[in-house]
Amino acid sequence: MSLDNFATAIPFLPAQLTIPQLKAAAAKCKGCDLWQRSTQTVFGEGSRRARIMLVGEQPGDKEDIAGHPFVGPAGKVLDEALIAAGIPRGDVYVTNAVKHFSWTPAQRGKRRIHKKPRYSEIRACRPWLEAEIAVTRPHVIVCLGATAAQALLGTDFSVMRRRGQFVPSPLAPRVMGTVHPSSILRAPDQRSRHEQKNAFIEDLKIVAREMKHFRSAA
Repeated sequence: MSLDNFATAIPFLPAQLTIPQLKAAAAKCKGCDLWQRSTQTVFGEGSRRARIMLVGEQPGDKEDIAGHPFVGPAGKVLDEALIAAGIPRGDVYVTNAVKHFSWTPAQRGKRRIHKKPRYSEIRACRPWLEAEIAVTRPHVIVCLGATAAQALLGTDFSVMRRRGQFVPSPLAPRVMGTVHPSSILRAPDQRSRHEQKNAFIEDLKIVAREMKHFRSAA
């Protein structure tokens, strides 16, 4: 099979790589089939000078409707964890490995249920993420959840085994994998949610300490 037969967003990338240009171009992306069932493209957001990039899996139902990343329940958990870790939201650029919402209809009612994106869809969307990294040039990339981590660090990467650890990568000086905040919401009880959220905050505190060292050395 030739490379031309693989789904990819490459033909939709703009000639000039800036965040506004990328966002405008991504709004018209048909690099994979997910655009057909999504409300809109949900591109990354944050300061062009943000030194920390947080990469999730994909936009959820709330994000698909609003057109902004991490504005739903998982986004609220993320915001609270960033505050607890001492990381100003202005220092962060947030995005997803996949820019369209992958979903399946609920058996009853009109709810749209999150569906993990296929490998082909993650691969097709990779050029957008690579462009975001190239433009923002973050000092730290934090992969939130297995999909984002394996998209950037390889399919053998295990978040559970290596969470909270900086791993070698050509993508940025520091790259880490941790859980996605949505996993905290799926915890079976309040105690588990509290424990998992605290563990997530501890991972982000490692990032905060790294940024403190980075600024003092700059």
